[in-house]
Amino acid sequence: MTDPAYLLTTALVAIILLLILVIRFNVHAFLALLVASIAVGVGTGMPVKEIFASIQEGMGSVLGFVAVIVGLGAIFGQLMEASGGAEVMAHRLLSWFGEKKSPWALTLTGFIISIPIFLDIGFIMLVTIVYALARKTGKSTLYYGIPLLAGLGVTHTFVPPTPGPVAVAEILNVPLGWVIFFGVVIGIPVAIVAGPLFGRFISKRIMAYPPPLEDVPNPEAPDSPVPVAPGNGGRRAPSFTVVITLILLPLLLIMGGTVADILAGDGAVNEDSFWVIAIQFAGHPFSALLLATLGAMYFFGSRMGYTSREVLEIANKSLAPAGLIILVTGAGGMFKEILIDSGVGTALAQTMTSLNVPMIVLAYLLALIIRVTQGSATVAMITAAGMVAPALQLMSLPDMQNALVVLAIASGATTLSHVNDSGFWLVNRYLYLTEKETLKSWSMMETIISVCGFLLTILASLLISGAII
Repeated sequence: MTDPAYLLTTALVAIILLLILVIRFNVHAFLALLVASIAVGVGTGMPVKEIFASIQEGMGSVLGFVAVIVGLGAIFGQLMEASGGAEVMAHRLLSWFGEKKSPWALTLTGFIISIPIFLDIGFIMLVTIVYALARKTGKSTLYYGIPLLAGLGVTHTFVPPTPGPVAVAEILNVPLGWVIFFGVVIGIPVAIVAGPLFGRFISKRIMAYPPPLEDVPNPEAPDSPVPVAPGNGGRRAPSFTVVITLILLPLLLIMGGTVADILAGDGAVNEDSFWVIAIQFAGHPFSALLLATLGAMYFFGSRMGYTSREVLEIANKSLAPAGLIILVTGAGGMFKEILIDSGVGTALAQTMTSLNVPMIVLAYLLALIIRVTQGSATVAMITAAGMVAPALQLMSLPDMQNALVVLAIASGATTLSHVNDSGFWLVNRYLYLTEKETLKSWSMMETIISVCGFLLTILASLLISGAII
C-alpha cells in the first residue's frame, strides 16, 4: 500500500476521526491523537509491532525534551504569579508610558508576562488594571483589554518557552534560539497592530463597561464572582529589575547558545574554546531554564518570605496543568512518527513538490483548519506540526527557514477563536461582553494576529531565501 493518493487519503480520514472524537464526543486530545495514530498505522498496512514501536519512539523522542522545558517553565511561571511579579511589571511600565500611552504599556506587559505565564492566568492577574483604567478615563474596557490580550496572545503562540512553540519546534527539530528570534521579531509588530491599533478602532464601536467596584474579583474572597489567581498574601513583591531579568535571562542565554553553535559550526570560533563551550552549556534550553527557575525559587520565593515547603507547594501546583500539555505534546510526537514510518510523510512531500505548494502556506492552512474546527490552539499546532514534519525532514531546509515554518503554524493556530475555544469565554466573562461583541473584538483580534503573523513570516522567508519555501 504505497500509492501516495491512498496514503494521503488514509491520513485525511485519520484527521477527520481525530476532529470527530474531540468535537463530537469530547474525547481528550491525548486519547484522540493516540487513536488517530493507530488508525494511520492500521490503514496504511503497517505491522502491528511496528505501529506500537513507532508510537513509543514518537512519544519518547518528543517528551525527552518538551517535558523538561514545560516543567521548568511551569514552575517559573507559578512562582512569578504567586510573588506578584506580573503586577509589579504592569505598574512600572504604566508609570513609564503614562496614562495616554497605557495601551502600549499593556501590550508590552502582556508580551513579556506571557513568556513564563499562561495567557489565561496572565489576563486574570492583570484584568483589574484594565478595569481601573477604564473607570478613570471613561473609555471602553476594550481600549485597554485588547492591547493586553494581544501582547499575551502573540507571545503565547510565537515565543518559547511557552508550550505551543516549544512543542512544534521539537516535533520539527528546530533550534529554540531561531524560534525565539523570529518569534520576537515578527511578534512585536503583530502585537502592535492587533493591540493598540485595533484596540483603538474597536473600542470606538463597542462600549464595554467595567464591573461595579463591588463586583471586582477579590483574591481574598472565596465566593468571588470570577475565579482569580491567588495573590502573594500581602508579602513584599519582587522588584521590577528582578522580574525583568529573570524573564529575559533564559531567552538571552538560549539565543546566545544558538549563535555560539552557528559560529562554531562555520569555523568562525574554536569550538573547543572554554568560552564557546561555556556559552553553549549555559545556552542549552535545559540549563537556561534551570538557572531561571532556581533564581525564581529564591527571588520570587525564599526572598519574598515563602518557606521552603511553601515554595515546594507552589511548584507542585504548577505541574498539574503542565502534565496535560506534556501528554498532548507527546501524542503529537506519536502522530508524527506514525506519519513518517507509514510513508505518509514521503507521499505528502511528493505531492507538495508536484503541486508546487510552499511549505509555509501548507503549514499555515493545516493549523488554521484544525484550529477553527476544534478550538484548541495547542492541539492545532501539534497536529499540524506532526503532519508537516515528515515532509520538512525530507526537504533538509536551513534552521532559519524551519523556524519560519514554526511561526506559520503558530499563526494558523491563532485564527478565529470562537465559541469552541475556552479563551473566547474567558474574555467574554471578564470583559462583560455579549457573544456578538466577543466575536467582533477578541475573535477578530486573534485573526489579525494570524494574518499579520503569516504575512510577516512569508516576508521573512522572502528576505532570507529570495523565494517562499
